[in-house]
Amino acid sequence: MDMRETKGKQIAQMCQIEKKDKNNWIVPSQSGRGSYRVSLYDNSWKCNCPDYELRQQPCKHVYAVMTLVLKWFDKEGNETTIKIKRKVYAQDWHNYNLNQEQEKAKFMELLQDLCQEVQEPAYIFGRPKVPIRDLLFASALKVYSQFSLRRFKCDLQIAKEKQLVEQMPSRSAISDFMQSVELTGILKKLVVMSSLPLRSVEDKFAVDSSGFRTTKFTEYCKDAHDTKQKHEWVKCHIICGVKTNVITGVEVGFEHHSADSPQFIPLVKATADAGFIMNEVSADKAYSSIDNYNAVQEVKGQAYIPFKSNTSGTSNRSKGNRARLWRRMFWYYQLKQEEFMQHYHLRSNVETTFFMLKAKFGDLIRSKTQQAQINELLLKVLCHNIVIVNSEIMPYEAY
Repeated sequence: MDMRETKGKQIAQMCQIEKKDKNNWIVPSQSGRGSYRVSLYDNSWKCNCPDYELRQQPCKHVYAVMTLVLKWFDKEGNETTIKIKRKVYAQDWHNYNLNQEQEKAKFMELLQDLCQEVQEPAYIFGRPKVPIRDLLFASALKVYSQFSLRRFKCDLQIAKEKQLVEQMPSRSAISDFMQSVELTGILKKLVVMSSLPLRSVEDKFAVDSSGFRTTKFTEYCKDAHDTKQKHEWVKCHIICGVKTNVITGVEVGFEHHSADSPQFIPLVKATADAGFIMNEVSADKAYSSIDNYNAVQEVKGQAYIPFKSNTSGTSNRSKGNRARLWRRMFWYYQLKQEEFMQHYHLRSNVETTFFMLKAKFGDLIRSKTQQAQINELLLKVLCHNIVIVNSEIMPYEAY
């Protein structure tokens, strides 16, 4: 089967194709940006996507429509239409509703358990400070609620009544704490720790990055250059399990020093050091390199990273044995591309993870300073993991 036909079948199963009239359909893009029109004229299919316009051959969008509505014409010109029923997945509404109703209370309990793992500095002299555990709890709960520090005070009061915190930190104490460099290291450890309950479930992982916009704007040229005002943004690199979408490692950077490929190895090593069995790791072409392939092999796993169009089988000969795995995977990709892509398409789950993260906790970073922006993004990831763990354990607690 052609790779475009395979992707077309996936679009037909996973996406909502809209029929405009008798011979026109609107097919959503797999990237999530925009859609394309597929038309049937004189028994021939056409699409306005770049792939069809370049090749003048059926693209994945055409195959998606053909999967849903297959048309044949006999010698007399009579038309036969066969409609194929889309695959539908049932929702466990009872457990879903129960999870949503109790999520906030369970979230605070799990968060409090995690905060207990943070070591308090030894008290020497001076006025007693607010415990770091209480500051951490308050910061994470604020990000979870997406309220301002003023509106968030009532949630913190509820946590105090439930004895989840010893003291109620002031607004200024929470704000100062979120700007501390020490918080970054604590949050990275807690992100890994929060994923450990699912260690026995996840053995296949995906790596990718995405941007989160801030409230600041970049400097832009004068009107003569016709350049529009744009948000500054923070870049988040993650590795996640493809079954539960739990994030097992995270790196945060900014646009000028956060290239994708160098972040791959630290994320893989962090996941392996946490005790996860890594049978497979998939990523897109931006991560295609000899070192990245070898890094996954060192943790006894297999990487599935497609190769760029200008890559040849004779590339990197000078690197000797270091490039052996890379060359073997290149020819596997060339000769058995369909089999390779079945493993690679697990990478789509990391896109789902980013969608979950932004849909629930927002894609906007409200903090003003750079250090606070890093910490706020890490807190979003931590909150995401706690919600994922809670959703996995809730069905068992219901019975």
